[in-house]
Amino acid sequence: MNYTILIGLLIPLLGTMLGSAFVFFMKKEMPDRLQKALLGFASGVMVAASIWSLLIPAIDAEAGKGAWAVLPASVGFLLGIVFLLAIDELTPHLHIGSENPEGPRSKLSRTAMLALAVTIHNLPEGMAVGVVLAGAGEGVAGISMSAAIAVSLGIAIQNIPEGAIISMPMRAAGNSRRRSFLIGSLSGVVEPIGGLLVILLAAWLTPVLPYLLAFAAGAMMYVVVEELIPEASQGTHSNLSTIGFAIGFVLMMVMDVVLG
Repeated sequence: MNYTILIGLLIPLLGTMLGSAFVFFMKKEMPDRLQKALLGFASGVMVAASIWSLLIPAIDAEAGKGAWAVLPASVGFLLGIVFLLAIDELTPHLHIGSENPEGPRSKLSRTAMLALAVTIHNLPEGMAVGVVLAGAGEGVAGISMSAAIAVSLGIAIQNIPEGAIISMPMRAAGNSRRRSFLIGSLSGVVEPIGGLLVILLAAWLTPVLPYLLAFAAGAMMYVVVEELIPEASQGTHSNLSTIGFAIGFVLMMVMDVVLG
């Protein structure tokens, strides 16, 4: 594995750690307006990454098949939605700001269930980074290594507010700043692990990489539609989440085009 791929895998984790470090500089609770804006920003980055970095390359990779070129993207996208839906239903978890756990009943602590909710969010992001890095390494049409790094940077930027949104409630719940930072940082570990697994299997997965690109897109879109946007739209200041979404979307789109 070359250093470029290794860096691409670790950049998103560094974003999560940077966001989690907010707990050392802010009060126990994150201002509601800031949280709304950050949730919207994260949504915008993920939607743009799903379209420009995953779905379009999935279609371009099958360009020689005419109208059938859209088939892998369509099938993979729907499978990604179904996969995250199944995980959501089968895993006990608790979303930030909610008092009611989701999934099957469990005796897990609130901290553990919150960590599982974050893992559900981060899994498709790690897969997205891994599959574009694998696609670039295998020479899939429409995916350059610079474009793959752009995805990694985009996910890292999205992870900064996500890390803060995780660590700050931990601090508000009575945990120390150091423990809150550690929990927030560890929430991002699943991303490089998931990405690494995809890369290690790249030689066998090359024929289905278009499906995997779209699969990651579907999984990410599920997180946005099911969790991030509803959380950002609840209560007051939802207009800030809309502004954050626009900024995140444009930033990720520009990065993909300029660096791709």
